[in-house]
Formats: sequence, structure tokens, C-alpha cells
Amino acid sequence: MPLNIPGILAPFHLLKNPRLVIPHVIVKDIRQIDFLALRNAGYRGAVFDKDNCLTIPYKDTLVPQLEDAWRECREAFGEDNIIIVSNSAGTKFDAGGIQAESVSFHLSVPVLRHDTLKPGYSCIASIRTYFSSLRVPIPDDELVVVGDPSSASDASARARIGGPLAIWTDGVWQKESMVMRWAEKRLVDLVRKWARHGETSSVGTNIFVRELPLPEPRKTGSALTKMLNVMKWR
Repeated sequence: MPLNIPGILAPFHLLKNPRLVIPHVIVKDIRQIDFLALRNAGYRGAVFDKDNCLTIPYKDTLVPQLEDAWRECREAFGEDNIIIVSNSAGTKFDAGGIQAESVSFHLSVPVLRHDTLKPGYSCIASIRTYFSSLRVPIPDDELVVVGDPSSASDASARARIGGPLAIWTDGVWQKESMVMRWAEKRLVDLVRKWARHGETSSVGTNIFVRELPLPEPRKTGSALTKMLNVMKWR
């Protein structure tokens, strides 16, 4: 991963403006987001982080458990009204845009092409340019930004866009850079407590959250039962 100067400076930006790290909604993963409710409330577009939000870190394919929720998201907003903003795929370090093409193919939505890593102002400008260039442009206040709560970079990027609804997914599909994640999360938690004693600005946003689906029961059966079933069909 290349050195991310804007990301390194992001915590200081949040210290200056601590309320920027207070999300509107916190969920475990995108299965808890009611995308149809968001669409009905007037939100028409979405910006997603990739790693540990939609994919396993450094993988281009969707986490299998998220397939239904991701399909619902695409149906609610429309595939062109969703973009993935990554600090790997789609950047100048993605030679030939190969990873961006792979992620876009597997997730069925565009990947933002940007030269400056999140949360650089040039990256934010690229996000705005994308949504303003659509057949029906989408302003900042009709966007939803979904990302990692332990990342100061994502929190700062959301803040710099301005008006979007911020949704944080605090589940981790695969551990990565845990020391850095722990340090960033501690800093973000401290800033949140300083800003509002750890509260979130969730008033009026509970309608966008639903319960996680129950895990499918595991099929059980003794070895004797399986043997009898086999013999029954002989």
C-alpha cells in the first residue's frame, strides 16, 4: 500500500472538526441497511468503501453473505448511481486500471478512477464530478456514504463531501493492519466522546436499519442415520 499523506493528516482534520466523525447510522454490515427505505426517503446514490465493507481485503469479489443485500442496493439506486472508492483499485497505482475493471466486473458497479488517495480533496472532487455527470445529476445531500468507522480517512472523506448520510459498518470480515486499525479506532472513539460523549446522530435514521438475518441452521445427522438413508435408496 502506498504512503497515504492525506490519510495520515486526516486525524488532525478530525480533531479540528470532531463532530465530523459522528455517523448517522452504525450497522454491523450492509445486510442491516434498508436500501429501499433510503431510496424512498430521497437518497438516490451511494458511495462505498471496498475492503471489509463489501469484500475481503485485497480480494475483488463480494463477500458471499452480502449477495442479497448488495443486489437490493443495486436495485434500489441503480447500478450507475453507485460507486466504489478504494485506495487501491482505481488509483494511479492500479496499473492499467486492471483491478478497477476486476472489481467493477465482480460487483457490477463502477469503481471511481482517482489520482489522489482518500480523503484528498482531488478524490472528493472526482466523486462529485462523477455524480454531477450522470444523466440525472445527484447532489451531495442525496448521497449515502458507507464505510469503515475505524478509518479516519473514510470519516474525513465523508465529511469533505459535505451533505451525505454517513453509515458505518463496524463488522470485520478479515483482520488486516490491526495495529493501525486499533490506533485509528481509538482516536476516532476519543474524538466522538469529546464531541458528543460518544453518542451518534441517529435521530430519525432508525428506519434505515433492520435486524441481521438469522444464520441458516446447520444440517446435522448421525453417521448411522446417513448410512440408513444410503441403504434405503439401494
